[in-house]
Amino acid sequence: MKLRRLEPLLRRSTSLPHGRRRTRAAGRKRFVDYPRHGRRGWRRWTPSWRQWLSALLLSAAGAAGLFAVVYASVDIPDENAAASREGTVYYWADGSQMVSVGAVNRQNVTLQQVPDSVEHAVIAAENTGFYSDSGVSFKGAARAVVNMLSGEEIQGGSTITQQYVKNTYLSQEQTLKRKLKEFCISLKLDNSKSKREILQGYLNTSWFGRSSYGIEAAARAYYGTSVKNLNPSQGALLAALLKGAEEYDPGLGESNHEHAEARWKWILDRQVATGLMSKAERARYRDFPEPRKLSKPTSQAGQTGYLIDVANKYIKQRTELTDKDLARGGYRIHTTFEKDKVRELERAVKRERERSIDPKKRRSDTHVEVGGASVRYTDGAIVAVYGGADATEHFSNNADTSGVPVGSAFKPFVMAAVLNNSGALYDNGAAPYDVVGPRAVQRPELDLFKPLVTSAHVPFVTAAEKVGLDRVRETAVASGLRRESMAPLEPTFALGTSTPSTIRMAGAYSTFVNGGTRTDPYSVTKVFRDGRRIGGFVRPPAARVMAPAVAEEVSGALSAVAWDSIDPETARKLGYVTAGRTGPNDRMKSAWFVGHTGEMTTAVTMFRSKPGTPQLLPMQGVGGPDSERGNVFPVRIWTAYATSTLGS
Repeated sequence: MKLRRLEPLLRRSTSLPHGRRRTRAAGRKRFVDYPRHGRRGWRRWTPSWRQWLSALLLSAAGAAGLFAVVYASVDIPDENAAASREGTVYYWADGSQMVSVGAVNRQNVTLQQVPDSVEHAVIAAENTGFYSDSGVSFKGAARAVVNMLSGEEIQGGSTITQQYVKNTYLSQEQTLKRKLKEFCISLKLDNSKSKREILQGYLNTSWFGRSSYGIEAAARAYYGTSVKNLNPSQGALLAALLKGAEEYDPGLGESNHEHAEARWKWILDRQVATGLMSKAERARYRDFPEPRKLSKPTSQAGQTGYLIDVANKYIKQRTELTDKDLARGGYRIHTTFEKDKVRELERAVKRERERSIDPKKRRSDTHVEVGGASVRYTDGAIVAVYGGADATEHFSNNADTSGVPVGSAFKPFVMAAVLNNSGALYDNGAAPYDVVGPRAVQRPELDLFKPLVTSAHVPFVTAAEKVGLDRVRETAVASGLRRESMAPLEPTFALGTSTPSTIRMAGAYSTFVNGGTRTDPYSVTKVFRDGRRIGGFVRPPAARVMAPAVAEEVSGALSAVAWDSIDPETARKLGYVTAGRTGPNDRMKSAWFVGHTGEMTTAVTMFRSKPGTPQLLPMQGVGGPDSERGNVFPVRIWTAYATSTLGS
């Protein structure tokens, strides 16, 4: 009975076209069953575990084969020492040479001259398995591949041998190709050189900061002695610098000091943990081995060292180059600095100091510092800076420093925020004038013109609260001040508790003169190495950040401030002039004057800073009882400088 019911079905199945029956009957099994036979929907496209395993094995075999080919084709190249011995030349804006920073600071030593304690510190810090490994870190190589595939920076834990190869034979670029060559050369080098030879080469080629390549140069830069005289504590600090001198040189600021001390302790403890130092010896080193103060070579005396600092900082912001790369030498760096203006700004500061500041006569005149910067308003080129009396004696660059409150010189940004957002001053949200239309700007009911000239505080505090402190901050940042220099949004924010640099203040004030268009300050126009131009130095694009009518209104008020600050005869001689300043009502520990005339906007600040003291000293009484807390001096310096450079 059941068979009879199945007969129709059997007949239908045997009545299929002859070709289809033959294909099914005689079809051969595919070599790769993909898409998978007998599966429907998404399952047809999902590989089986056997297929996954086969693909993995094939990939591994392919990678191994590729590595074998690369390994066989890569030879140990010649050392790249020639390029690293070439100096770096900096040029003025007119193309003439400013200074040549000499060849790499390196004095090679043998490993016998390096104390065991220093060797142990380096091994504990960088590669505890150095004497037993094959010269490479497979884990670090795998991490580099994963980072590359995920689009992250290609870096990983490298052995001492790999770091030596990178220092001596290859470039510093972080690419997979360079990493693969480093891996192969390291394997070959480990088979051709002894571990002692590799360690010696590593210690002689590593970067320790302070323009020092090699352990001997580092010992002299940080402790003023030869490496053979270093104690275990000092050796541990130098070993800490191998992780990155920019972060671990304790002389570069409080944060660096904290990082350096923490890593110094860790390296000493690590030596105990790995059997390289006894607990008893470790107990002898509890006090941090403070290195000597930072210093610059005599070729960077006067303003030269500060100019180099500003240029190098800009280069590092625009490229992947580091201090370590720049210290290798061989670069040709063309700057925006104008020789005559740098010298005139320095001369103006010196004259005023000699005339008015006398530390022997007044205690309040001690530790007086001056900073200044001049920016071409049309494009943002930094044409001059004054960073301090001498870069070889006063390392901190006062032109590009932070921590000096700007005081009432910040008020124009409050005024601009009020004009840009004047509707916020009224309950109905209606603005009494059009800040973007063709009509002339009318001053709002809350008039800030006269308070800006007289340096009154209350109107600005009130206006900032009504328009919103966050809007004031955004206006200042949009104009060119750095966000990280902005103070907390407290009621005194409007009075200038923020701490921008003179470079940034000069650039931001240029926005008002430039019709509301910001031009970011820049200091380098082009960089070459080995005859090849390095990219990244296209002039920063200008950006409209406020309505022209707003910028014009603020500039009008700043013009009144300038005429109130400078004697009328000088003001007429200078022509169109605008300025912002700190005034007699300011109680902050700094004095500022920011003025524009001709093509330049120049900011000058004066403050008192004692080395080792984090807080600024009071300005009361500086230069005598009639100095208005030092506020008269930035005006005099600016006026002397502007007068001498007008038309140049």
